[in-house]
Amino acid sequence: MLLQKTDKARQELSPGVRTLSLRERSLLLLADGKPLSDLQAMYNGIGAQIVDNLMRQGYLTGPAELPTPSTALLPPPAGAEATSQAPSIERPEPGESLRSLAGARMYLFDTCERLFARRDPVLAQHFREALRTARDRASMLDVGDAMFEEVALAAGAERAASLRERLEQLLPRSPEATPGLYAATQPALLEG
Repeated sequence: MLLQKTDKARQELSPGVRTLSLRERSLLLLADGKPLSDLQAMYNGIGAQIVDNLMRQGYLTGPAELPTPSTALLPPPAGAEATSQAPSIERPEPGESLRSLAGARMYLFDTCERLFARRDPVLAQHFREALRTARDRASMLDVGDAMFEEVALAAGAERAASLRERLEQLLPRSPEATPGLYAATQPALLEG
């Protein structure tokens, strides 16, 4: 089955509009005329979840409905159309395997490059150095907070809030519950 972009997808891909994540946008770029199975296999299998989410949000059209793994073999219950809830428009959170301090750190470096490198190279260099010297979760998050404050000044509080939200999705859920599990991602242990 081939998927097609909707007008909503074309608007999302127009210059200056960015409401989806990088993976969602890249999948949208590739979607026109691609087989559903190829898109679902992207990103080590996470593509299936992204495709499903993009279809529910109205960015892609194709098969009438994507079956969920638990209900794929079951017939739909009587009156399912009337009782179905509205689809969520929120981005799915990354699975536990995608949450890490290293990933969050890279997200902050990437954010620094995208938002400050051309506009304010001195500030970008300051944030790069601060991220390199951040030795633990708290100091890394302090640098992130300072960066998001600058984003709020330059691009508005809403943009800063969306960046903060994405960072929170990348951070491990509870470092206190698993001490030492993320120690290998600390810069002090990676150097030398």
